[in-house]
Amino acid sequence: MRFARYAWTVLAYNVAVVLWGAYVRATGSGAGCGNHWPLCNGGVTPHSSSLQALVEYTHRASSGADLLLVGVLVYWAFRAFPRHHPVRRGAVLSAAFLLTEALLGASLVLLHHVANNASVSRVYSLSLHLTNTLALLACLALTAWWAGGHAPVRLHGRALGTAAATLLTVVAVGITGAIAALGDTLFPAPSLAAALAQDFDPASNAILRLRALHPALAALAGACMLMYAIARAVGNPRLKKLGYGVALLAAAQVGAGVLNLTLLAPVWMQMVHLLLADLLWIALVLLCASQEGV
Repeated sequence: MRFARYAWTVLAYNVAVVLWGAYVRATGSGAGCGNHWPLCNGGVTPHSSSLQALVEYTHRASSGADLLLVGVLVYWAFRAFPRHHPVRRGAVLSAAFLLTEALLGASLVLLHHVANNASVSRVYSLSLHLTNTLALLACLALTAWWAGGHAPVRLHGRALGTAAATLLTVVAVGITGAIAALGDTLFPAPSLAAALAQDFDPASNAILRLRALHPALAALAGACMLMYAIARAVGNPRLKKLGYGVALLAAAQVGAGVLNLTLLAPVWMQMVHLLLADLLWIALVLLCASQEGV
């Protein structure tokens, strides 16, 4: 169906926007347009030719285009699907989370939670922003999934508890990962030993002390996702590809995390790590939303 293909395309575009947003943070370009939003240094287009201004402006422009794409998604969903259809709900929720995503992005700029800001308040803003981003990707993925003919399922009892616990664990890993990435950007270390010393130094910034939580939580979450995915896939041909896909992505993500840590988080590796995280999250959401025999 054309709508389903369009919905998947919008999801892919949003993943690209998320990756570019991470590049903005990793390169310290968040303040490239100054303390102005939605204008860039007081103008519709950047007056400065600096790389930081161009990077930030490109992110804002791509986010603006995203509003149009999701607007079309909502309009098309209401034209193509009957009242009370889950695709309509998914599209509306996607639009709602995209609007809050834009507002949270604006707040980062207006509150100066960009560039070299190492305050605890920036951690709260970053965590909220990351949680909203995951919710947006989940809603877009489910919209495309349901549009492709997959019926929504209602989980109950143990199945609901397991799925919810797995998803919440991954959200927690994402939050600690965002904090770790921020620490890597703000406090680069010359070696892995120096980075570890920063993490466990009582005098270090709170962001660095929180950074140490990510590898431990990621290892735990990776094990949980592997067990959950394999358990859903074994003996169920309908979920085999999706379940083993989640397991493979979880293993790849853990490996990418180790490599990212070893290489001292270069920007390109941070982007690869984030891309795998987004793909893993999307696959996990779809696995949780799929029931045996559906």
